[in-house]
Amino acid sequence: MPDEIDLAIVTMRFDATDGGTLLAILSKYVVLSRMQPGCRNIDLCASVTRPGRFLLIQKWDSPAAQRAHFDSALMIEMARSCEGILASPPDIDMWDGPSAHDLN
Repeated sequence: MPDEIDLAIVTMRFDATDGGTLLAILSKYVVLSRMQPGCRNIDLCASVTRPGRFLLIQKWDSPAAQRAHFDSALMIEMARSCEGILASPPDIDMWDGPSAHDLN
């Protein structure tokens, strides 16, 4: 059996009072975060039914890699940049991914 990877999957949902500004912040965050150690992918989604709602779906090699990223300067910069433009605190959740494997 191949080595198992203990994936960490995280979702972050944001509701913005200024969707354009938040989109710019999250876009920068996604591009830079994809280059971080242990990041397998981050997707940025925009709601088609709720303007100003965005969802980040993150996949990390391990819970340790995800925790290191959440403590990073990049994450802190993104959070600080969101001050004053969110309608409510972000909804952050961690998921078990028993079938969240890469196709390649």
